[in-house]
Amino acid sequence: MNRIAVLYVATLIVLTGLDFLFLGLIAKGFFAAQVGSMLGDVRPLPAVLFYLIYVVGVLVFVSGTSTATWQSTILYGALFGLFCYATFELTALSLLKHWTWPVVVLDITWGAVVTAVSSTAGLLVADRVTG
Repeated sequence: MNRIAVLYVATLIVLTGLDFLFLGLIAKGFFAAQVGSMLGDVRPLPAVLFYLIYVVGVLVFVSGTSTATWQSTILYGALFGLFCYATFELTALSLLKHWTWPVVVLDITWGAVVTAVSSTAGLLVADRVTG
């Protein structure tokens, strides 16, 4: 099997699964309480595009090289998630009236954690499946 394809699919599955769990169950009430007046229905196309594009970024900058290890992937995955989520969160905080610091801190932390975990899990699966 193609290593990059396995890496992409495994990372995508872990990332979306964890993100749906976090956003749909664990932190749903928190986000509703903090910025609920700004929340609307989820628009599937932008959501799908985000995940598809974000995982490409993870492979390019974190886990896609043949020299990637689980240790480097945890570190660079966390950093990539931190930088990407901070870009959105700090921009939203600077522009949106009802955005809050607690949302910023939680979401940036989540971005670092979920990216580190999903990129590392994807790498471990790809290494196992493709040898």
